[in-house]
Amino acid sequence: MLDFVVYLLYRTGLAIAAAIPMRVLFAVGHFLGFCTWLVSGKYRRLAKRNVAIAFANEKTPREMRRLVRRHFQRLGANLLCSVKLTSMPPEKILQRVKVDNIEAMDREFRAGVPVVLVLSHLGIWELFAQLMPKFVGYVRNASVYQKLGNRFIDAHVRRTRSQTGLELFDRQQGFQTVIDLLRSGGGVGVLSDQHAGDHGLWTPFFGRLASTSPLPALLARRTRAALIAAGVYTTGPARWRLVFTERFERKGASVVELTAEINQIIERQIRVAPEDWFWVHNRWKTPQPNFLLAQYKRGVYVPPGVSSQDLKPFRILIRSTNWLGDAVMSVPAVRAIKAGRPDARVTIAAPENIAQIWKLVPEVDAIIPVSGSRLLSAVQLLRREPSFDVAILFPNSLRAALESWLTAIPRRVGYRGHWRCWLLNQIVPVPRKTAPPEHHSLRFLRISRECGADTSNSDRSLAAVRQSADSLQMANGRQRIKIGLCPGAEYGPAKRWLPERFAEAAERISAQSPVQWVLFGTARDASAGEQLAAALGDHCVNRIGQTTLDQLIDELHECRLLLTNDTGTMHLAALLGIPVVAIFGSTEPRLTGPLGNGHIILRHHVECSPCFLRQCPIDFRCMKAVSVEEVANAVLSVLAERFQISHSRA
Repeated sequence: MLDFVVYLLYRTGLAIAAAIPMRVLFAVGHFLGFCTWLVSGKYRRLAKRNVAIAFANEKTPREMRRLVRRHFQRLGANLLCSVKLTSMPPEKILQRVKVDNIEAMDREFRAGVPVVLVLSHLGIWELFAQLMPKFVGYVRNASVYQKLGNRFIDAHVRRTRSQTGLELFDRQQGFQTVIDLLRSGGGVGVLSDQHAGDHGLWTPFFGRLASTSPLPALLARRTRAALIAAGVYTTGPARWRLVFTERFERKGASVVELTAEINQIIERQIRVAPEDWFWVHNRWKTPQPNFLLAQYKRGVYVPPGVSSQDLKPFRILIRSTNWLGDAVMSVPAVRAIKAGRPDARVTIAAPENIAQIWKLVPEVDAIIPVSGSRLLSAVQLLRREPSFDVAILFPNSLRAALESWLTAIPRRVGYRGHWRCWLLNQIVPVPRKTAPPEHHSLRFLRISRECGADTSNSDRSLAAVRQSADSLQMANGRQRIKIGLCPGAEYGPAKRWLPERFAEAAERISAQSPVQWVLFGTARDASAGEQLAAALGDHCVNRIGQTTLDQLIDELHECRLLLTNDTGTMHLAALLGIPVVAIFGSTEPRLTGPLGNGHIILRHHVECSPCFLRQCPIDFRCMKAVSVEEVANAVLSVLAERFQISHSRA
C-alpha cells in the first residue's frame, strides 16, 4: 500500500513538472539543490569526502567546498529537468541538446559492428535512454538496468522507456540476453562509474582504488563489440551537450586493461565539468568486512607505469598492544595487512615505551607514540594525522576503542571485550577453544584474515636467523662471541629460572667457548644481575636497568644468541633474527613461544603447568625441573651449529 501511495505522489510530481517551462524547472531545481546542500549533512559530508579524494592534490579547500555546493545545485536542476524530459518527444529534446560525434556510433553500426556504450552519472544521463533510438534506431538498442525497489514506479519507468524503442535488461537476470542482442548487431548502454561491490575489479579511479564493474569490457570481449564512451555536460540553464568518443578498445587488450581504461576515460569526462558528476554516490566505498583486497575474485589491477606509491593511500591505523612480546607476536599480522592491498599505508599507534620496535618492521609506514595515561592527548595526536579509513585494534581494551571512536575513524575493527562492542562496527568473531592451543600470534592473524588479508602462506616467521661470515670468523678466530642473557621476567617470579642456575650454566658455557655475556633486564632484575656479574667476572657486562629500548635493540644486534626466560626481550631477539634458548615454566610455549626457526625451548611439563600465575604457590617444580646441564648443552649446540664451535657435553 505504501509503495502505491509513493507511486501516486511520483506521478503527481511528473504531471506538475511536465506543466512547468523547462528554464523555470531548471531554476527551481537549482534552488532546491541549494536547500538540500544546506540541510543534508550526511550527503554533504559524503560529497566533500569524494571531492577530497579526487581533487585534494589539485584544488584548495575553498575550491572544493564551492564545487560541492555547485554540485548540489546542478544535481537538483538536472534531476528535476530529467523528470520533464522523459515525457517529451526526441525532437523537442534535441532543441535543447547539442550532440557531438554521434557519427562514431553510426559508423560502427553501418559496418555491422555491435557497440557497448560506456555511460556515467554525468549531467542528465537519462538523455541517452530518450535519444539513442532516435539516433541509431535502425538497430536494436538496450540498456542494462537495475530494478527499482518500488514495483509501481519500476513498471512505469520500464513502460516509458520502451515507448522510445529502448529495451531494458535487468542485471539480476543475467547477461545472456544482452550478449545475444550484441551478437545480432545491436547496441547496449552500461553505466560504469558505480561502486561494483564484491564482484568488481579494484583499479584506480582518480588515483584511488575503486571497485569497478568489468561488464562493458567483458561484453566487448565476448561479442567483439566496439567500446565507445559518452558523457552529458550542462552548458547553460536547461541546455546540455552529448559527447561521444571514438572507439577506444585495443586489439588484444585484456578485460582488466579495458576496465582500467574505462575508469580513466570517465575520469577525463568528469574533469571537464566536475559539478555535473554524481558526487553523492559512495564511489570509494570501504567494503565490509574485506576492505583488504587479497581475497577478492577479480583482485586488483594497477596499470603499467602506475606504482603503488602513485596511488592515493588507503590509510590504516593499527593500535599496537601494550606489551613488548605481544607487539612482536603481532608483526606477522601487520605484514599481512600491509600486503592486503597495494595502496595500504600502515600507521602504528603504540605506547611510548615500546613504539621504537616498530622501526624494525619495514611494512610500517609511520609510528605514533601514545601516552599511556591521557586518553585525550592520544586522541589529539591521532586527529593531527591525515584522516584514517580504518582502525584495527589489537588490544581488547576499552581505551583503544575509545581512541579510534573519538578520532572519528569510520571503520573500527577488533575483538569484543571490556564493554566496547558499541564502539566497534566490525567485530572479529572468536572461535571456540581448540586443542592443541594455538599460538598467540594467530589471534592477531585472525584479525587480519577477517579484514580480507591472505594469511594462507603465513608461517608466523619474523626474520631469517643470522649466520654471517664475520660471525664465523669470530668463532674460528677464538674471539669472544657475545651472548645475551636475560635472567628476569616482567610478569613475575614464576617465569624466572633460578639466578644461581643461570650463573652455573653460563660458567660451564664459558669454560668451553669464547663467550662474552651481556646481561639484559629491567631495574627489577638488579639483584639477579649483580649475582650473575659477580659469578662470571670478566666474562660478563651487566646492562640490566641501564638500557632504553633503542639501546637494547642496538646491543641485541651485536649478540649471536640469547639465553632467556619467557620475556619480551626473547620476542625482540626473534624479531631481530637472533637464535634463542628460552626456559619456560609457568607459561605455555605453544601460546607464547618465540616465532621463527632456529630456537630451542626448554620446558618440563609437570602436573600443575601451565598455571600462568605470577608467583608459584608451591615448590617451583616446573623451573627446578630444568637442569643446568641441559641449558648449557642447548646453548653449546646452537654455537656448534651456527658458529662451528665443537663442544663436549657438559
